[in-house]
This record gives sequence, C-alpha cells and structure tokens, in this order.
Amino acid sequence: MAKPIEVNESNFESAVLKSQKPVLVDFWATWCKPCLMVGPIIEELADEYTEKFVFAKVDVGQNSKIGSRYGMSLPNIIVFKDGKPAAQMVGFKPKTELKRMLDGVVA
Repeated sequence: MAKPIEVNESNFESAVLKSQKPVLVDFWATWCKPCLMVGPIIEELADEYTEKFVFAKVDVGQNSKIGSRYGMSLPNIIVFKDGKPAAQMVGFKPKTELKRMLDGVVA
C-alpha cells in the first residue's frame, strides 16, 4: 500500500510546490476526528492514483505556518498543480467526491 509522504515546513516547497506531478495534500491534525477518518481514504487513493499524483500529509499541529497559509479548517485537502492550488475540499468527504476532484485536475 502506498503511503502519503510526510511534508513539513522545511520540505513543503520542494515536495509540493515544485513537484512535476500534481500533489494532493491532506492538511490534518492528531486531535481532528474527521481527519482520522479521511486518512485511510487518502491511502486508498494513493494506491489507485500513484501514477498520476503525489500524495502528501501535513500535520498542522506541528507545521502551523503552512496550516495558516492554506486554511485551518480541517480536514483540508488541496490538490496543487504547477505550484498552485488547483482544487480544494474542506471537511470529511466520501471517496467518490475525492476521486471526482482528482479526475477533474487531470482531465
């Protein structure tokens, strides 16, 4: 099973903003129950979309600068393409909605 990479303030630019592939970033926190529910879905999607996307996680509790820059409502899922946000979903969403978002980015 593919695991999303852990991204932090020191590698966010290189891992996300300068990535050749679009990057789905899961902004989450350990205390956020919906974040813990969406985590396994993100891992499933990482397996299914491994050729088209990079999957990353940012713990906003440990990386508050990134969290405040991209919004603190959690879970916050942003797909970055060419260094810019291309799609975003806030709150728990079912796998079908997340897949629709990913497919829209690469369509």
